[in-house]
Amino acid sequence: MFTKQIILIKLGQVLLHLLFWCGVLFFFTYFFGVNDANYRDTLSFSIFLMPITIATTYVSIYKLIPDYLIKKRYWRFALYTTYTLIISLYLLMVSIFFSLIYISNFEYADMNPATKNIIFVSTAVYLVVIVVSAFKLLKLNLKQTAKTKALETKILDAQLRLKEQELNYLKMQIHPHFLFNTLNTMYGLALKKAEQTPDMILKLSNLLDYLLYQTEKPFVLIQEEIEHLEDYIALEKMRFHDTLNVNMSIKLDSKNATIAPMLLLPFIENSFKHGSLKNKTLTIDIELIAVEDTVHFRINNSNTNQQSTSHGIGLENIKKRLELLYPESHNLKIKDTSQAFEVELRLKKAANV
Repeated sequence: MFTKQIILIKLGQVLLHLLFWCGVLFFFTYFFGVNDANYRDTLSFSIFLMPITIATTYVSIYKLIPDYLIKKRYWRFALYTTYTLIISLYLLMVSIFFSLIYISNFEYADMNPATKNIIFVSTAVYLVVIVVSAFKLLKLNLKQTAKTKALETKILDAQLRLKEQELNYLKMQIHPHFLFNTLNTMYGLALKKAEQTPDMILKLSNLLDYLLYQTEKPFVLIQEEIEHLEDYIALEKMRFHDTLNVNMSIKLDSKNATIAPMLLLPFIENSFKHGSLKNKTLTIDIELIAVEDTVHFRINNSNTNQQSTSHGIGLENIKKRLELLYPESHNLKIKDTSQAFEVELRLKKAANV
């Protein structure tokens, strides 16, 4: 079946070429017979020109252009083009002698005026060669453009898959860290048989649902992210009791603003993990503003500067995720002083649902 299809395609191409050259023969007959009433002689002369025209055209489109011009071998292209012109001009001169000897019986005065002039004859032949060569060159350029576009698409798809794999890897690193801290808190409450344990289990269940199913999406509504941030903070409040002071300010001008899931939680988690008690209280200030196409997040926690909080898997992974999800569209600032540790993040082109 496949071989039959190829044969049909080849036969179609041959038929198309035959039709084209029949059209060229008609053009030559009309072109050279404008001032001559004897169309039979003109047709004979045109038929004699056809092999020269066909040979020159095929040499151009199947050898000179694809093998030399397209491959930028310009010197060879110029050299072989010159050879082709010399040979074809010689054959055109032979065609004029043919017209004089065979058609006009050596009577120069009886010759068709158009067939006497080598420039006129050459113009007709090379006009066909140039038109067909230009069409061939356009076809090759379009084909090359399509190949280039397909290659670029393939490269972009490969890059996208690599980015997705890297993002999944980063998420896998973040999730165990988050679960470890939360389960430790629950374990401590369970040992104390605290009344908050059921409520904590419920909030953890909500967080796990978000963690397992929502984080597969590239972006989620920022309101959903905020709800789970509040659940996490509520869990931490159960652990810290009266030694925790969290001030959270939220301003959402756009309810449809979106954000990459689990993007802000590691910053908050880092504050609880590395924040220091001052006057027996861990103070954390959180500010989140979503205005038009910008999301501004800031978190500040008390710090004694006894250990560096700007390093670790959590923050390093977030930096990499920001580079992948918000390339050239984010600004992250981290300040670590003896009094406080502050993170400020601006997403300049927040996606919208």
